[in-house]
Amino acid sequence: MAGHSHAKNIMHRKGRSDAIRSKVFSKLAREITVAAKMGQPDPAFNARLRLAVANARAQSMPKDNIDRAIKKASGADSENYDEIRYEGYGPGGVAVIVEALTDNRNRTASNVRSYFSKNGGALGETGSVGFMFDRVGEITYPAGAGSEDQVMEAAIEAGAEDVESDEDGHYIYTSFEGMAEVAAELEKVLGEAEAVKAIWKPQNSTPIDAEKGATLMKLINTLEEDDDVQNVYSNFDMSDEDAAKLDQ
Repeated sequence: MAGHSHAKNIMHRKGRSDAIRSKVFSKLAREITVAAKMGQPDPAFNARLRLAVANARAQSMPKDNIDRAIKKASGADSENYDEIRYEGYGPGGVAVIVEALTDNRNRTASNVRSYFSKNGGALGETGSVGFMFDRVGEITYPAGAGSEDQVMEAAIEAGAEDVESDEDGHYIYTSFEGMAEVAAELEKVLGEAEAVKAIWKPQNSTPIDAEKGATLMKLINTLEEDDDVQNVYSNFDMSDEDAAKLDQ
């Protein structure tokens, strides 16, 4: 178990998209629809849908929106979304993984390639950077859920693999396969999580300075603003001083 600062290197996963609520709801709804279409439209019998609904509730998505997204999956005119993963390099050789749900592969591929090329990066083949990341479960709790020691103890008891805590909250990592089971055990002790999801966690980080970091943030923000893009992950590491320069 290792507890260390989480926010610095994946701050982009919380960034601007959280401020644009309608876009967040749209992406959550798309995930709910896809999950409902892939299995039963009842969260009790569909693990992916159960997670999608729980994450939507954690973002205060209205129940009507959630129900509409589930019903949309069974409609005759519902869109068919493909799950696609793009991989490439950003400024400074930083590895970037982009997850998308799209009803038009050509449009999304063209847009993602354009974002990379216009922001000092290059889109690669599938698998070009994926080996640098592990597919794991991430369970997020607010800072108020407990002290670092309390959360660490609960995580160990629940069978988690790692915990990172900072002023923003607690991030508990599990094996991909054990995510739902660990989340259920943690809920008994810490209450309902803010989010439970599968992520790409970097094995190692790539140092980057403020100049290249500014361009990287522009790339990541542009990707996250695209309606088809669900998640963006990268392995950058920036010093606190350089990160502070970006906020000025």
